[in-house]
Amino acid sequence: MRLLRPHLRRAALAAALTSIAAVAGPVVPAHAAGPPAAVLDGSHQDATWQSPTYAKGTLGGATSCPTAAQDPDGTVCGRFDLTVDVPSGYWDDNPEGGVPVSIQWQNPTDDFDLYVYDANGKEVAESAGTADPEATVIPKASGTYHVLVVPYDVHGGSFTGRAYLPRTTDAGDLTSFSGGQGSYDISAGTLKAKVDFLADDQLRLRAAPDGDISDPVGGAVIRQQPQLQTRTSTFDAGDYYGIRSGHLVLRVYKQPLRFGLYRADDRTAIWQEDAPLRWSTGGLRQSLVRGADEQFFGGGEQNGSFSHRDRTVHVANSTNWNEGGYNNSQPFYVSTAGYGVFRNTFAPGIYDFGSPVRTGQQERRLDAYYFTGDVKSVIGEYTALVGKPFMPPVYGLEPGDSDCYLHNANRGERHTTDALKVADGYVRNQMPLGWMLVNDGYGCGYESLPQTGGGLRKDHAQLGLWTQNGLPNQAEEVKAGVRVRKLDVAWVGNGYGFALDACDRAKAGIEDNSDARGFVWLPVSWAGAQRCGVLWSGDQSLSWDYIRWQIPTYAGATMSGIAYNTGDVGSIFRRDPEMYTRDLQWKAFLPTIMTMDGWARDMSGKQQRDQQPWLDGEPYTSINRKYLQLKERLLPYMYTLSAEATRTGIGAVRPLALEYPDDPAALGPNAKYEFLAGPDFLVAPVYSATTVRDGIYLPEGTWTDYWTGRTYQGPTTINGYSAPLDTLPLFVKGGAIVPMWPRGTLSWENRDRGELDYDLYPQGDSSYTLYEDDGVTRRYAAGSSATQQVDVHAHGPVTTVEVGASEGSYSGKPDARSYRFTVHGRSAPRMVVTQGGPLPRLDSAAALDSAASGWYFDGATGVTHVKTAPVPTDEDFSLHLIHGGH
Repeated sequence: MRLLRPHLRRAALAAALTSIAAVAGPVVPAHAAGPPAAVLDGSHQDATWQSPTYAKGTLGGATSCPTAAQDPDGTVCGRFDLTVDVPSGYWDDNPEGGVPVSIQWQNPTDDFDLYVYDANGKEVAESAGTADPEATVIPKASGTYHVLVVPYDVHGGSFTGRAYLPRTTDAGDLTSFSGGQGSYDISAGTLKAKVDFLADDQLRLRAAPDGDISDPVGGAVIRQQPQLQTRTSTFDAGDYYGIRSGHLVLRVYKQPLRFGLYRADDRTAIWQEDAPLRWSTGGLRQSLVRGADEQFFGGGEQNGSFSHRDRTVHVANSTNWNEGGYNNSQPFYVSTAGYGVFRNTFAPGIYDFGSPVRTGQQERRLDAYYFTGDVKSVIGEYTALVGKPFMPPVYGLEPGDSDCYLHNANRGERHTTDALKVADGYVRNQMPLGWMLVNDGYGCGYESLPQTGGGLRKDHAQLGLWTQNGLPNQAEEVKAGVRVRKLDVAWVGNGYGFALDACDRAKAGIEDNSDARGFVWLPVSWAGAQRCGVLWSGDQSLSWDYIRWQIPTYAGATMSGIAYNTGDVGSIFRRDPEMYTRDLQWKAFLPTIMTMDGWARDMSGKQQRDQQPWLDGEPYTSINRKYLQLKERLLPYMYTLSAEATRTGIGAVRPLALEYPDDPAALGPNAKYEFLAGPDFLVAPVYSATTVRDGIYLPEGTWTDYWTGRTYQGPTTINGYSAPLDTLPLFVKGGAIVPMWPRGTLSWENRDRGELDYDLYPQGDSSYTLYEDDGVTRRYAAGSSATQQVDVHAHGPVTTVEVGASEGSYSGKPDARSYRFTVHGRSAPRMVVTQGGPLPRLDSAAALDSAASGWYFDGATGVTHVKTAPVPTDEDFSLHLIHGGH
């Protein structure tokens, strides 16, 4: 399981971290007395060192290294002591934010890992992937640090290490300004800059102190450059030149060169530099004035947070899968001041959202795209540039299961076809299963692939494979039934360009060899990954904290246009029945989820446990079944949100601040640990060992408790909410119209296509448009799909439901279907009427099930249940619930 357990490397390291002899300046040969060391200070700016040659690797992490005393020449693991002595405040405005440390190995295919610890043995930086060179930054370095290089998988290779102390330079005065028709060239001495005005009020600013503003990223992230907006003009305002487009003015200040983006009135600032561009040995930063109430979101997946004001966000790829990690980060952020920024780069960055806002990348160039508008429109513009979220197959929104079956050291010898026994278990326990990964790639291959794929399809599940080192057999594997791919860090590396290439290739491999949609998962990525994959937060151990910090993580990722971000149900490494059930409950409201089996133990660490949702027995099995079946029923709602994401860039899982931007409490501590599933469901997970949930914040509007029918008027905070183990605090917004598949549905494939349900929460006038297609092929992209609009009007004594004709066509679309409506929140109607006249009133759910049509009122919940006879899908119809009168 290469790199799937990085946290195991962080224990028992103190013995390995001992001081060694000092040397600075030129490369030190490996045979010098003792392992190398250096000081970086005012007199020593750079240090390099050379390792011995490693005949083989450790095939393990940091804990596999002997102590320095046992390995004084670094022949097993490389060590280097670095002392940093800089003045106070040195790092306050440094683009690189710390001391860069890099490891360049002799053979690019050799695999090393890099860890840095402070004098107390605490890890402060790491790079545990396959990047070349391996690099990290010691943030705000001051004092002595111990660098440990672990040769994981090498074959006679050596490495050169380097660390340096970055120095800074600021842009000077403007020396030239020229251009027109949307494109302008600017100089300040050796600094060259270029400004391009783009369609949809976008702006691209490039700058480089050496004058080279070429684009090393090329087309890897941005597939198609926006068109120039040529209708621009310039004016001289004395202190600055102004470049005017239809809705914007860019100020180019003269002394020193600075930039500011304003509204068309040239008075209302969108963003304004408070200082010139600053660059260092290997970095460049921009510094902006921060607004009094300005908020910041984005940065991709930032484990444990979604809102970044007064925080420093790392934009890079780490293999810290836990709170504070950022393995699926993106060089993009969006501000409530009406703009967003994407840095077109593969370089790591540090974004400090203090006052001022300082955003820097570890490269001496700026290539930034600025988008304007509100938060949702900025996310839409950003994803239009790097790629809108992909449209998943419908089975991708069903639960997945993953394990190693062939050569699994944890489980003894098994065969790939043993996966079918697990798939049968889902069927036997009446739990949905959409897909299975049947290997892990790390020594666990596969056999009998066509038989395995065929057996899974009998259980309405699709076959998936996990790859460590590439995709050499895609055509054959897809022919055998593979429709799901999971990539891993041993091949993808630290993300960046190769991760995008790998994700695109994996998706294309499925689509080039079948009519299916590619469905790809990956744990490290970069901007643009939303166009091809589900981002997965990595390997964690189960705890209440594990549940807690994931809540803002996945909601926050949506603010970077990441529509599918998730973590293992119950984690990978530990199993506890209560925590597993609590974790599954709320993750049922994420679009994509899976279990990772075969590596977990109980909380004592003694007993090996699998992770299927029925293994803990009652009451846990029934509760898990309840939520998985609810997830299945809600797939029409979630699938429609997926189609919406392909157009808007906005995913289903949303922080409250996205839908309620004017509500300060949406940024408060209570709102941090809840989220919206689409605009209609508010989910407040239980993330501690309790049966009472406090601090549930409900924003403006009417909210109905999904389980009891009790209504609350927001904004309000609920304390003391009764949440026994079978109850996830769940609320539905007034006016919601929620499409659902029929009760008892266990698979998209064998569902009853002759019935569609709508769960209604009438309040005034509301409207909803359902999206449908065949769910599995790519014909939707050519227009093979259908939409159906439903309007609800609740005024006075009559609630009217208008169901429009289903417009469009796709393979498998039913010619007719009956409808069931659950209408919440009123007393029993006097009658329910359709075009055909009044429907019969029945006295129970059982009577309604057996009747062709009719309605009954459940006094315990205040819900009216209505069933219609089949209606042609190309016809509209209406339903009236009449209260009062005679």
